Amino acid sequence: MIRTNLSTRPFYNERAVQVWLIALAVAVVAATVFNVTRVLRYSRSDTQLAGEATRDEAKAADLRQQATRLRATVDMRQIDLASSEARQANDLIDRRTFSWTELFNRYETTAPDDVRIIAVKPRVEPGRGFMIVTSVVARTFEDVLQFMDRLQATGAFTALRPVEEHFDDQGLLLSTLESGYVPAKSKTTPTPTPAPSAAEGAAKP
Repeated sequence: MIRTNLSTRPFYNERAVQVWLIALAVAVVAATVFNVTRVLRYSRSDTQLAGEATRDEAKAADLRQQATRLRATVDMRQIDLASSEARQANDLIDRRTFSWTELFNRYETTAPDDVRIIAVKPRVEPGRGFMIVTSVVARTFEDVLQFMDRLQATGAFTALRPVEEHFDDQGLLLSTLESGYVPAKSKTTPTPTPAPSAAEGAAKP
């Protein structure tokens, strides 16, 4: 049997080639359509976002103008007055919790015989509470130190320190003490032991 192809024009499978070309063309068209669709979608999204940004900027500019107009209508003197009244009200509330009787009772039971209190100036400081400035007259530094130790022992006086000390023309020590004052957290005020009188000392053998 002779199997040689003796035709002058060999046979090719043109149908398979056409199918592949058609499939490739369909794929190219589909990709093109997809890309065009995505481009149009992103373009619309960018346009929408640009419009929203423009509206937001216009709204922000309008709000800034409103804030400027409101600031122009605000009377700063009224604000300062209201702040001052609020501070005074808070100060009055704090002062209602301050007991002068309790403070002077502590002074009376802690002051040595040679220490005399000549001035007391309480004040309220934000974040620190009550502050007490106590001016005393004493004979020696030791008397003032003894007074400070007794005040601190009550637990009501914190961070006690002398801020000024000098002797006057009569040789007496003038000392100014500053401390925090927290009566709510204070301990029981100790009662110092009184010194024996001269008569009692003479009566003892």
